[in-house]
Amino acid sequence: MSRWSAIVGYSLVGAATQLVWLNFAGVTTVAATHYNVSETAIGWLAQVFPLLYVVLSIPCGLALDRWFRPALLAGALLTALGALVRLGGDHFAWLLAGQLIASIAQPLVLNAVTGITGRYLEEKDRPTGIAIGTASIFAGMVLAFLLSAVFPTAASLHTMLLITAAFCVLSTLFLAATLRTPGPHAPAAPAVPQAIFTALRTAWSDPLIRRLCVLAVFPFGVFVALSTFAQPLLEPAGVTSTTASLILLLNVIAGVLGSALLPIYAARHHAESPYLVTSLTTTAIACLFLAFLPSTPVALITITLIGLLLLPALPIVLELVERRSTDAEGTAAGLIWLSGNLGGLLAATAVGLLVNHPRPAFLLLALLPLIALPGAHTLRHHLQTPAPTTR
Repeated sequence: MSRWSAIVGYSLVGAATQLVWLNFAGVTTVAATHYNVSETAIGWLAQVFPLLYVVLSIPCGLALDRWFRPALLAGALLTALGALVRLGGDHFAWLLAGQLIASIAQPLVLNAVTGITGRYLEEKDRPTGIAIGTASIFAGMVLAFLLSAVFPTAASLHTMLLITAAFCVLSTLFLAATLRTPGPHAPAAPAVPQAIFTALRTAWSDPLIRRLCVLAVFPFGVFVALSTFAQPLLEPAGVTSTTASLILLLNVIAGVLGSALLPIYAARHHAESPYLVTSLTTTAIACLFLAFLPSTPVALITITLIGLLLLPALPIVLELVERRSTDAEGTAAGLIWLSGNLGGLLAATAVGLLVNHPRPAFLLLALLPLIALPGAHTLRHHLQTPAPTTR
C-alpha cells in the first residue's frame, strides 16, 4: 500500500528549499540598496546553495542511506531554521547566516526524493512519486518568483521573508507528522551497515549510474546558465528585463507541468532513452534559434519549450536511479545532484564570460546538449544490463 501523505510532506519541504534559495532572485537590486551591499553580495545569497551542494552532496547521500528518516527531518528542520534566522535582524549578516544554514539542508532534502518514494510507495507508483517530488522542487522556484513579484519593494522584504519562514515551518511540521513511522516498503537493514566508501563504491561501480551522472551535467548546465544570464543575453535583441523575467517564469512553470507528466509516460512506455534524445536535440535547436534569430517571440517560444522538455530529464534520471539502486540509493542520488550542480556552476561560469557576446554564448548552450546526445542514445543498452554486484 502506498502512503501518499509522505510524498505530499516531502514535496512541500522540497518546494521550501527552493523558495529560500531563490527568495532574492527577483529583487536583487532592491535588496542590495536596502541592505547597503552590492548586487554581487545579494547574488551570493543564492550561490552558496550550489557551492555547498557540490561539497555536501555525497556525505548527505550517505547519511540518508544509513539514517533516512532522521536525515530527511534534519534537512527539513535546517531549512525552517535558516528561514527563521533571516528574521533575526534587518542586516545582511542575518540573511547570509540563514542562507548558509538552509544550504546545508538542501542536499539532505533533494537527495531523498528516490528514498522516500522507495520507502512509502508501491513499485508501480514510484515513477509518479518521483515526478511529483521533482516537480515540487520547480514549483518552489515558481513560488519564489511570484513572491518577489508580489513584494517587490524594500518595505515589503520583511513580509516576504516572514511568509517564507511560515511556509517552511508548516511544511516541516507536516513532513514530521507523515514520517512518524517507517515506510511500509522500507528496505531491510543490512546485517553489517555499509561503510562510507563501500556505499560510494556500490553506487559508482554501476556503469548506468556513472552514465547518468555524466548526462545530468548537461541539462543542469543549460538550465542554470540560461536562468542566470537570459536577461542580459536577450537585452541586445530588445527584450526588456520585465519580459525576460516573465519568459523565465513561464520556463519554470512549463518545467513543473512537464516534470509532473512526461516522466510518467516515459517510464510506462520504457521510452527514457528516446525522450532524452528528443529533449536534448530540441534544446540544441532552440538555442540555435536564440543565437541567430533573437527576439521576444522567439525567446518566449524557445525558452518555454526548453523548460517543458529539458526539466523533466531530471525526474527521469532520478527514477532510473531509484529503479536501479538498492541500499546505496541515497548515495547514487547524491552523485546525480552533485554532477548536475557542478555542471550548472561550470556552464554558468562559461556563459558569464560571454555575457557581452550573446551569439557565442547561445552557441555554447547549443553545443552542450549535443555533447550529451551519444550518451543518451546508448542509454538503452545500459538499462538492459544488470547492475554489478559488490562484495
